[in-house]
Amino acid sequence: MFYNPEGIPWGFKIYNLKLFLPMSIYQTIILDHYKNSKFRGHLKNATHKVSGDNPSCGDVINFELEIVNNKIKNIAFSGHGCIISQASASMICGYLKNKSVDEIKKLDKKIILNLLHIDLGLTRLKCALLPMEVVKKLSL
Repeated sequence: MFYNPEGIPWGFKIYNLKLFLPMSIYQTIILDHYKNSKFRGHLKNATHKVSGDNPSCGDVINFELEIVNNKIKNIAFSGHGCIISQASASMICGYLKNKSVDEIKKLDKKIILNLLHIDLGLTRLKCALLPMEVVKKLSL
């Protein structure tokens, strides 16, 4: 292991006398989806809407889709909740846009975890999967 002049291993930083690893690139991407999602908002020409929530934690997700010829032409989400649920909703929008509506039915836990690319405990896993559960409720 290599150390900087302060005797701290390279890649580590000290905050409030605690040692923390710097934020991973995946955590940075998740934070960006939460703060700056290009899919957050409403659609003028939405043909389908679906909503859902997790009452135990307060996460709320609403999806609006514009479906033309069995294809997801446009998709947006709104709602509130933790970083994981909101980032997951944003990533699902990016994943589904311009795809066949059949792709909604194919969404599963593995796809969501591959999009997020981080390890999640049981509580956070529920947050990550909520948007998937909501969008799969669509009546198509």
